[in-house]
Amino acid sequence: MKLGIDCIDQHLDYFKGKRVGLITNPTGMNSDHISTIDVLKDKVNLVCLFSPEHGVRGHMQAGVRFDSYIDEETGIIVYSLYTKDKRPTKEMLDTIDVLCIDIQDAGSRFYTYIYTMAYAMMACKEHSKEFVVFDRPNPVNGVDVEGNILDIEYRSFVGYYPIVQRHGMTMGELAKMFNEEFEIGCQLYVVPMEGWNRNQYYDETGLLWAMPSPNLPTITTAILYNATCIFEGTNVSEGRGTTAPFEYIGAPYISPKDLEKALNQLCLPGVYFRRQYFTPTFSKHEKEVCGGVQVHVIDRESFLPVHTGWAMLEVIRTMYPNDFKVLPPYKEGNHCMLQFNTGCNYIMEHQYTLEEQFHILDSDTQKFKETRKKYLIY
Repeated sequence: MKLGIDCIDQHLDYFKGKRVGLITNPTGMNSDHISTIDVLKDKVNLVCLFSPEHGVRGHMQAGVRFDSYIDEETGIIVYSLYTKDKRPTKEMLDTIDVLCIDIQDAGSRFYTYIYTMAYAMMACKEHSKEFVVFDRPNPVNGVDVEGNILDIEYRSFVGYYPIVQRHGMTMGELAKMFNEEFEIGCQLYVVPMEGWNRNQYYDETGLLWAMPSPNLPTITTAILYNATCIFEGTNVSEGRGTTAPFEYIGAPYISPKDLEKALNQLCLPGVYFRRQYFTPTFSKHEKEVCGGVQVHVIDRESFLPVHTGWAMLEVIRTMYPNDFKVLPPYKEGNHCMLQFNTGCNYIMEHQYTLEEQFHILDSDTQKFKETRKKYLIY
């Protein structure tokens, strides 16, 4: 297969005579592992870089803000997009004619890179600039779709459009959907991949896995991310600060033995929960011993990450009603992180049984599948 950036030579006419900007990070590379920065620097008039969360070189932890700076390897200016406005300004865009993006997505609604792309597209529409996506695979395959459709009342940087949690789309396909379905209306050009099979997970493509962000070290982490990231909004650790982020789930008040038994009794498909103690070195419960489980995906074809994550939260809430807490909003009056991550209020208010929650997931999944059909490229 060929990535979008592998096909650049077939599309050079599009860039002729244009000043080019690039949104990227360490995952932006071709099949020969050459950085997209270097590929474009040699072939087009690359004049500036734009950085999402974690930096162009991927060296910054989640949530760390930073200003514009000069990239040491190329001497090219890097404009930060991880700012209050999260989008390029008119002054930044005045230096270019076309803005490109080449970043590996994680296949999840709450992964911020897809909204960095959306906000950049909005800015390009506003300031009459062209936007190009060098497409890449969905790492957790482009077939499986699962989740509730986001209620825009809970719109945020971890969920801006009414899509499901596991969308099963590529960056290029999402760009088409954002541009047409959700009416951004910019001048969009997608450089497609060649030979990608939608059924493939990333480790079946022959490509090297580069961490999209510091807490997604492996493809297994990416698979589990759609299950366990919702715990960010609770006082349960999602494993940040350990060697297995999003695989370890626990808190100081949890009995590993009891949680292991309760979760495995659900007989959820494709997953086994094994009792685990762990001590985060940073983030939630730093230097505290947490009891919990390690989530093992034993059959990723049948595994339902979103169902699994909602079930885990329901079980822990039920087992530890006096200890489990939903974290408050960062700012007074705002919605909380659990609402943002789930894109709804069902879990926050504990309105439905687990069976009813699963029915919502299944119903919304079918609705979204119908919408996404129009935007699939492969």
